[in-house]
Amino acid sequence: MKTIGLTGSIGMGKSTVAKMFEDEGVAVFDSDAAVRALQGPAGRLVGAIETAFPGTTGPGGVDRAALGARVFGNPDDLKRLEAIVHPAVGEERAVFLARHANDAMVVFDVPLLFETGGDRAVDVTVVVSAAAAVQAERVLARPGMTQERLTDILTRQTPDAEKRARADYVIPTDCPMEQTHASVRHVIACVSASQDR
Repeated sequence: MKTIGLTGSIGMGKSTVAKMFEDEGVAVFDSDAAVRALQGPAGRLVGAIETAFPGTTGPGGVDRAALGARVFGNPDDLKRLEAIVHPAVGEERAVFLARHANDAMVVFDVPLLFETGGDRAVDVTVVVSAAAAVQAERVLARPGMTQERLTDILTRQTPDAEKRARADYVIPTDCPMEQTHASVRHVIACVSASQDR
């Protein structure tokens, strides 16, 4: 099995590209979706997060806005939260791998792949990218997003140019959708060919 690490900065179109991999028959482990499930109603991390950060959970699970406000700009609290969340996500990923043990390849959709050193744990890295102006337009169209928040998020992410330089493949999304899909099929073909060698 070949493991593909899929990443990209906010607003680059990573979720769209992940769906294209799925449409081509490649299983995708979405780490953000795993976190949402673990923190959602009856999620298994809700109790631990409430203990560590009282008042940040409710009937709907973790109140992401309240929790975000608590850890935002506080490195120690962020580390405490990561110590709760990351091992649980690792367990979910192990279950996913066991379920797809016979697949030729799988994709790990990880927003902070390079930032967390996750690129060293995959065979191939793929970065989803778009022009900065396109990225800003997409992100600022989201409800509640401001230029200040976008700037803060970008300062915590590896710059797009660096991600592209470190990637094995770059998939553009500031182009016609079919061109993006063709790039996805190209990556799959190249990974498949590397298995045959």
